[in-house]
Amino acid sequence: MSSASHSAPFSSTPIDAAPEGRAARVPGRSLLRRAATFQSPVLAHSVWQIASTGAAYAAMLVLMYLAYHVSVWLSLALVPLAAGLVVRLFIIQHDCGHGAFFQSRRANLVVGVLCSLATLTPFTNWRRHHAQHHSMWNNLDQRDMTTDIYSTCLTVQEYEAMSRSKRWLARTVRHPLIAHLIIPPLVFLVLYRVPFETPRAWVRERRAVYMTNALIAAGLIAMVLPLGIWPVLLIQVPVIAVAAIIGVWLFSIQHRFEEAHWAHSSDWSAITAAIRGSSFLKLPAVLRWFSGNIGYHHVHHLVPRVPNYRLRACHEACEELFGTARVLTLREALLAPSYALYDEGLGRMVQFPRVR
Repeated sequence: MSSASHSAPFSSTPIDAAPEGRAARVPGRSLLRRAATFQSPVLAHSVWQIASTGAAYAAMLVLMYLAYHVSVWLSLALVPLAAGLVVRLFIIQHDCGHGAFFQSRRANLVVGVLCSLATLTPFTNWRRHHAQHHSMWNNLDQRDMTTDIYSTCLTVQEYEAMSRSKRWLARTVRHPLIAHLIIPPLVFLVLYRVPFETPRAWVRERRAVYMTNALIAAGLIAMVLPLGIWPVLLIQVPVIAVAAIIGVWLFSIQHRFEEAHWAHSSDWSAITAAIRGSSFLKLPAVLRWFSGNIGYHHVHHLVPRVPNYRLRACHEACEELFGTARVLTLREALLAPSYALYDEGLGRMVQFPRVR
């Protein structure tokens, strides 16, 4: 859908008062102009990225199936590498959803659908839902658009107004072990097989879910017939489960970290929300490669059509971002899931109170 390839309109209003210790203002109009110069995809880079990543993933699966006949544990030892490649394929699919990977809408659609067969994420349906995220991220008045617990939050006031049973439920589903280890594989393996949270009016998106399921089923049958059902299950399920855990964690910490900026609609602006409501996750080079530079999430929300392989260059060309974007180290990112409530008085995310 065309609506999915468009993000929220950007305000040219400068960044308003920043937290203590940071630059008070960022010239929004000049920043946006400079960042926008990086939004054109480079065909050779895009073709190489999808071809090399797809080939690497296919080779890794072949290696895992060969290793399976030596030892199932040897095969499972390769799961993290295969899962990392699935995450990278998801980032490519994500770029296609924004119309950022190719100039051609058809090419973005075709590659997005092909990636969805590896990520198990129905491309057309996910694309439109994700467009909603880009229209309301870190907006306290727009959180009812989705029940997603990873890019939204409860306020302290809302939590305190809940009944005891609802508080228990809120804490339970957001507990890091449940929210980041149990739920993500269920989402990708089960919930994405049906058009959950998809309005009936989205006819094409709902149909695309079942079309994706049919293509995935055909691919699995083609693998099971020569390889057997148990090797396929013992390799493909762990790969998707680990990829889902990594991917959901990456997505979550980029909007829910201690100093994340949230605002009501009257005070919300896209530039402020991009720079102070999205994190800049600094990763080692190898992890940056597997995650497709998505750690530069502040840049992505500033101009969503910058392809992943240009995000770093865009950040480095925009000196206004230095000292304003919230930098997360890997250690801080691992602790970030514990910040589940937004304290409007303090203007930051906090953990659940120890006393229930």
